[in-house]
Amino acid sequence: MDESVYKELASTYPERERFVYLEKVGHKFTLSERFNPRQYEDFIASTPVWREFHGWLKSDDFILEVMQTLRAHQIDLGYKKPPSLRKRLLRTFKSVAGWRVGVRQGRLTARFEFSMLPAEGGSVMPHTDSPTKIVTLIISMVDDSEWRPEFGGGTEINRPKNAQMIFNQLNRQASFDEVEMIDVFPFTANQAVVFIKTFNSWHSVRPMTGAGTGALRKTLTINIETT
Repeated sequence: MDESVYKELASTYPERERFVYLEKVGHKFTLSERFNPRQYEDFIASTPVWREFHGWLKSDDFILEVMQTLRAHQIDLGYKKPPSLRKRLLRTFKSVAGWRVGVRQGRLTARFEFSMLPAEGGSVMPHTDSPTKIVTLIISMVDDSEWRPEFGGGTEINRPKNAQMIFNQLNRQASFDEVEMIDVFPFTANQAVVFIKTFNSWHSVRPMTGAGTGALRKTLTINIETT
């Protein structure tokens, strides 16, 4: 991301008081359309740089750009440009009239979530993401002075030790003892990690070790999903 834009977004990241604790996924605080939506909507509406960024990320143009970028890197998920309003209305009319219109592709939308993990023990349990998710982008939101590599906080790619657990389309959680790390993306400023949801896209954030620092692993997560 452009350095000046990134610094402005990171410096105006929402205050911790707006977040709610989400124990079921690990040791994590979150703010989103689903969790504390009033605070989420108030923050977006009252912060111009985030309001503009949010509007772009929620647009069809952004979703199409992500899909085209993936396709250019040999990851074709089969999603094309959304049909025009005229074509959607015609399709609806044919469906109501009882005409055969074939299988329809689900509409893609983007969902926005702010997350904070305390450097003292913050974590996200091993999981594969919900079946409705297609692509997840995790963008760090800290400056270089806020985070030290020795805290940990990297996004791990996991593999279950028990082969029977590998298939996980429905996103059951596992404990850290049940998986091994096969790769890790260290947590650094101004980076993005992109995940494609599959039946075995296991990933996690192992409990961090920044005891007594008060530091927070702050991220923005963008989920592109089907409706």
